[in-house]
Amino acid sequence: MTTMNISLPDQMKDWIDGRIDAGQYHNVSEYIRDLIRRDQAEHEKTLAFRAAIDYGRNSGVNGRTFKEVISAVKVRAKSA
Repeated sequence: MTTMNISLPDQMKDWIDGRIDAGQYHNVSEYIRDLIRRDQAEHEKTLAFRAAIDYGRNSGVNGRTFKEVISAVKVRAKSA
């Protein structure tokens, strides 16, 4: 494991100390690691969302109306 030093404004340091004092984290390192894990998870969601958008854009134009698409989805949902 490696060590990093960061500079924070007093307001941010107080925020972190408050989270630790409230018992939500044991120390600053645990808080920072949790933030990084959450950021990584959010990044993965963003990548998946962008991939789904690209898939949709590349799938071509569908000749069905919006109403037809919704009806088909409802039928599929009922059979699942």
